[in-house]
Amino acid sequence: MAVIIKYVVERNGVERMTFTSKKEADAYDKMLDVAEALEDMLTKVDVPLSEQQVESLALEIAKQKDDFVSVLKGGKVTPKASAKNKTEDEKASDKVTKIKQA
Repeated sequence: MAVIIKYVVERNGVERMTFTSKKEADAYDKMLDVAEALEDMLTKVDVPLSEQQVESLALEIAKQKDDFVSVLKGGKVTPKASAKNKTEDEKASDKVTKIKQA
């Protein structure tokens, strides 16, 4: 018998994602924190967006936060050279996509 440790990211009593690594679970949880803060900001903008659009936009911005920060600081977005250069949030996001596709 094998013992398997699983890390579960939960929001408002709803299980969002399960990971085998604490580092990945923490990265995903942090991304959700950023997305939640962005949702609060986006609801206050003077652009008509539905609740679903706000949620989707906030999540996408959170997934690519490093690129957004770079652009906001006057920089440019550089294409990702390889998977080795991905941030923990991007790796967690990729895992989410793979799990949803399965």
